[in-house]
Amino acid sequence: MIETLVEWTGNLSGMLWGSWITLAVLLGVGLYLTIRLGFVQITGFKHSVHVIQGKYKRADDKGDVSHFQALSTALSATVGTGNIAGVATAISLGGPGALFWMWVTAFLGMATKFTESTLALRFREIDQHGVAGGPMYTLLHGLKMPRIAFMFALFAAIASFGIGNLVQVNSVVDGLAFVEPEIKQYSWLVGVIMAIMVGMVILGGVKRIAKVASTIVPFMAVVYISAAMIVLLNEYEQIPAAIMTILNHALNPWAVGGAAVGEAIRWGVARGLFSNEAGLGSSPMAHAAATTNEPVREGLVAMMEPFVDTLVICTMTGLAIVVTGAYLTAPDDVAGASLTAYAFSQSIGDAGAMIVGGGLALFAFSTIIAWSYYGDRSVKFMLGEKAVLPYRVIYTVLIVVGAIVPLQLVWNIADITNILMALPNLLALVLLTVLVKKMKTEYFEKHK
Repeated sequence: MIETLVEWTGNLSGMLWGSWITLAVLLGVGLYLTIRLGFVQITGFKHSVHVIQGKYKRADDKGDVSHFQALSTALSATVGTGNIAGVATAISLGGPGALFWMWVTAFLGMATKFTESTLALRFREIDQHGVAGGPMYTLLHGLKMPRIAFMFALFAAIASFGIGNLVQVNSVVDGLAFVEPEIKQYSWLVGVIMAIMVGMVILGGVKRIAKVASTIVPFMAVVYISAAMIVLLNEYEQIPAAIMTILNHALNPWAVGGAAVGEAIRWGVARGLFSNEAGLGSSPMAHAAATTNEPVREGLVAMMEPFVDTLVICTMTGLAIVVTGAYLTAPDDVAGASLTAYAFSQSIGDAGAMIVGGGLALFAFSTIIAWSYYGDRSVKFMLGEKAVLPYRVIYTVLIVVGAIVPLQLVWNIADITNILMALPNLLALVLLTVLVKKMKTEYFEKHK
């Protein structure tokens, strides 16, 4: 039964992600927004940093969390297994060139994040239970499309169990099992422990989630990046050759074959989207809770996510795998998070694998708690506030399931639900680009 399900979901995922139409839409919307918004990821970068530093606070701003907490919550969802397992999977299946296409997805994704989060602030709702916003409210209030808004919320709720839950804990087990193989026999126990820890956080709502995220995210990012830097310093002589390998596999069909370049694009874009979530419509739900009355200001904060997530952290992981040659020398059964652990251990020994395993656990924990918020906002939109608590209970219980189901099935489900979320969200972004451009122009005129 499980084998059949793995095969069926794999075929559907392959059809969706193997289609050039899908890739053209995902990259095309990002390129369109980049051009229409005047390369906002470059022109607005400095101002974005100032906003995150808290230079534009106002006493009358409304919201539940600060700019930094909103960014940390959103980053805690994006800085997860995609940075460790996702990059490794992309390189395993698409070759080193996949990393280049992850960079392209991230750069264009910065404009996408700016747009979707600006709209989330513009059309959010504030009631006695707090703030609620995201693409479903943009579709409902901005485009008067209640049915498509409901579809997005439904896909997002389902996706929260895949990309935000099952994938995360499954990858934790995979990474820890590389360090200590016996853990595989007690994967259910890893699931139980994580479920208890997650339940203690998410039952406290967005403010507790934001508080925990803003503590964990900076710490785990610094530790992981430091370890990756040690690997790269140890292998610094290989870095120029590694970069040439990445560019060759990404862009030179005469050197590696057209099929290899095609696979690099497919897996680079797929895993890039999985990692930074640009266009999915997930992180706007966290940014909608930010304490500000200026939608563009929070859009600029959101824009930094793909930069930190993919252009910094994923690059560290990908380069470590390529410079150590791990993608060529690793055993056939070493993939995903265990491939990253293998690469680190090749350079800095067992300590490297332990850092990857520990970092993966922290990354996954923060992602799980952030995605629970995305899911409960979606459930609230569909069924009302009364459905939020039952959703959180089910979400917590499924963490145990995620620890024991096959890895490939989990990834297939995550890929399918990603696409189903992205399509209605991207529709809203394209149709409301004119509004976002007008808001951006007015904002920067006011804050020259």
